Amino acid sequence: MSDRNPTAEQANKDRVGAAFEQWANGTGTPFDILADDATWTITGNSPAAGSYAGRQAFLDAVIGPFNARMSAPLRPVVRGLYADGDWVIALFDAAGTAVDGQPYRNTYTWYMRLAGERIVEVIAFFDSIEFTDLWTRVAPR
Repeated sequence: MSDRNPTAEQANKDRVGAAFEQWANGTGTPFDILADDATWTITGNSPAAGSYAGRQAFLDAVIGPFNARMSAPLRPVVRGLYADGDWVIALFDAAGTAVDGQPYRNTYTWYMRLAGERIVEVIAFFDSIEFTDLWTRVAPR
């Protein structure tokens, strides 16, 4: 474990918390503080599982196609934010409506490593069955 700096941990937690609050309010997302060269890894066996090198690669391969399947933006409800060293863990539920009118609901845990004011690495966990159902059922508009 790295040396703990409670002040830096709280700053990281506050930064991520503000990004989630902006997302919930429709004024931003955590992707806004994602470093250009960040690595995003989706665990499991969903069609989006794997590692993405770079912010734009992740947005193009996952977030853009996901949002194109939604008629209403996904909104998070944070259950908890936890900080340990450079890492912030967010446990949250998110819901929205797909373009076919069906609801999408999932629970996520994102492990985010920060360097400075940017997220440089993410490991994401979610219900891959729910995600895969949306991904295969709904064509991007």
